[in-house]
Amino acid sequence: MWQTNPLVEKLGLDRLIIQAPMAGATTPELAAAVSNAGGLGGLGLATSPIEVADAQIAAFRALSNRSLNINFFCHTEPDGTRLEGTEMWERLRPYYAAKGLDSPVPHAPFPTFGSDHLELIRRHRPQVVSFHFGLPPSALFSAVKATGALVLSSATTVAEARWLEAQGVDAVIAQGLEAGGHRGTFLDAAPSVQTGLFALLPQIVRGVRIPVIAAGGIADGRGIAAALMLGASGVQIGTAFLRCPEAAVHPDHRAALATAHDDGTRLTRLFSGRPARVIRNRYTEALKDVDDLAFPFPIQASVSGPLRQGADASDFASFAAGQGAPLTRAMPASDLVHALIGETVEALRQRD
Repeated sequence: MWQTNPLVEKLGLDRLIIQAPMAGATTPELAAAVSNAGGLGGLGLATSPIEVADAQIAAFRALSNRSLNINFFCHTEPDGTRLEGTEMWERLRPYYAAKGLDSPVPHAPFPTFGSDHLELIRRHRPQVVSFHFGLPPSALFSAVKATGALVLSSATTVAEARWLEAQGVDAVIAQGLEAGGHRGTFLDAAPSVQTGLFALLPQIVRGVRIPVIAAGGIADGRGIAAALMLGASGVQIGTAFLRCPEAAVHPDHRAALATAHDDGTRLTRLFSGRPARVIRNRYTEALKDVDDLAFPFPIQASVSGPLRQGADASDFASFAAGQGAPLTRAMPASDLVHALIGETVEALRQRD
């Protein structure tokens, strides 16, 4: 039966649908709804203070006793010693002046995965822990594995997938170029040489022996069926869940998703310092020529974030979205899971 395989069984799922743990957009309610529907709900905790992360996991547990994935970033801590006088800063100043805002002090608004996050995992013992931008240092990684959690991590190239397998992850997430939000790149492959999901996925499946999860542009059952045909053991879906009422999404973000077109997104470093796919707006278009001059991740977030104030806040907002945004629908998360499975059944039936 296509709906089950060793990875699905290890994760404790009824469905091979994994909700992407999108930091800032996911909620305990969204994650619980997906898990209770038989998929894997996720909480993106990379940008959350530990006490907030604690509360979110507890809130999930009050709503569901099913499997939970919690996600963290594994970025290199930035060097903050060379931040003044950059071209990026000079280009941002007029926007601050127009809004009557004081210039902020550039800083890193959140840390990389560390010992506090490890203690959080030890306290809550989630069934799944996932990482973006590679993996933590070996001692921390081994300690995470020692909790019994299954570990997932994103790869944007075959080389990254092989590296993750060699380090001991349980499954790799093949993140195609279509995916919304941050690229999971960690071996310095530029987006210009990365590939879309349906070129990347079969190459990663061929290149590693561990299960592969497909991510990027999947928003309906046809996409799921295609991923399965190319060897995926599961699919990770993010943008399609952003229009669910359980998601923490601004009304303008929802409206933009509802009216999205195939050319409506862009990869940009302008919000955080790392490439991320977002819905194009005034900010992304006006400063696209200095995209490569963004402050290091995540310092850029400290200078782009304050601009999201006032009546024109959405002109400066980071509205994450994948290239499958035009395929999204507004419905409760549990209904979406069931709809996706029904569509996949139909797509595979038509193939036969």
